[in-house]
Amino acid sequence: MTLQTTRWDSAEHLKTDEDIQLYLEAYLEETGDDPGAIVHALRIIARAKNLSQLAADTGLSQEELYEVVSPDGNPSFKAVASIVKTLGFEAIVRPATV
Repeated sequence: MTLQTTRWDSAEHLKTDEDIQLYLEAYLEETGDDPGAIVHALRIIARAKNLSQLAADTGLSQEELYEVVSPDGNPSFKAVASIVKTLGFEAIVRPATV
């Protein structure tokens, strides 16, 4: 018997702002200090939120937003912070737990 699988797409399951918040928190907790983690998570969230609308809300063109969240991109902190703020979140620094 052949096992059939389907491709999992996290973006399809991010329906509400709370879903997005919990996803982002969990993703960042699991990935630790991987600097590309937030960009990857933002790429998933951008697809869930509608890339065109998110671009308009951030003031970036669609091409600029795509470049920011591209796996090969090298986004500035300003661009990442703008996306995070537009999504309704704030970046907070707190002591690491050991």
